[in-house]
Amino acid sequence: LTEGAGLELHYQPKLDSQGSSCSVESLLRWKHPELGNIAPTHIIDIAEDTGLIIPLGQWVIRTALAFAARWPVLGVAINISPAQLHGAGFSDWVIKEALAAGVEPKRIEFEITETILLDETPETAQTLKTLREAGFSIALTDFGTGYASLRRLHSFKVDRVKIDRSFLHNLESDAEATAIVQAVIQLGHAMGLQVTAEGVETAAHRNFLKHAGVDEMQGFLFAKAKPEAELLDFFNEIAKKITRAA
Repeated sequence: LTEGAGLELHYQPKLDSQGSSCSVESLLRWKHPELGNIAPTHIIDIAEDTGLIIPLGQWVIRTALAFAARWPVLGVAINISPAQLHGAGFSDWVIKEALAAGVEPKRIEFEITETILLDETPETAQTLKTLREAGFSIALTDFGTGYASLRRLHSFKVDRVKIDRSFLHNLESDAEATAIVQAVIQLGHAMGLQVTAEGVETAAHRNFLKHAGVDEMQGFLFAKAKPEAELLDFFNEIAKKITRAA
């Protein structure tokens, strides 16, 4: 892990309501030489326990920026940890890395977990403010699972909220989950935010979300996270479907 051995980023396409994809989320993968594929949550746990979360996060950002430079038509979402946000000079470092990679900040969206709302400090708020002023976007993931969202979201400047996949899992059988998803979409739009739904796995999910006015969908119905080498075939197939539907 210290040298990046076995680490790679996979990329999960995100589609708009018309079925077109112009962005991806970068997701960390680690194939251990002895233990095989390590779950992403375990990778983060190991990195935090060993004090390697900062260098690991830097590796992820640099790798995702290099990918973005090779795919100039795509937006790229990158997950960042609270530890990175708390670190001194993080926003300046990110700005310099994007400049060195030749990637426009407007093509990069940083995803942070909703728990940031619970322990926001002046330092993290300033870091996010600096990133947004530089042109980067901020997305709040796992939206709807915390306790401070509705109370503090109005003062927490982000560009997008991502509805937690747990609500979609029960969408077809739970009226409360349905109401929450509709409310989040309406709330987000009322606040001028883009809204993404994660965990879209069925045609029923897609149809409901499209009717509800969600801006973006992401999930196994469309594609799992893929190595970079497999993305071109996926995008070519998406283009063919759009052409046939036109």
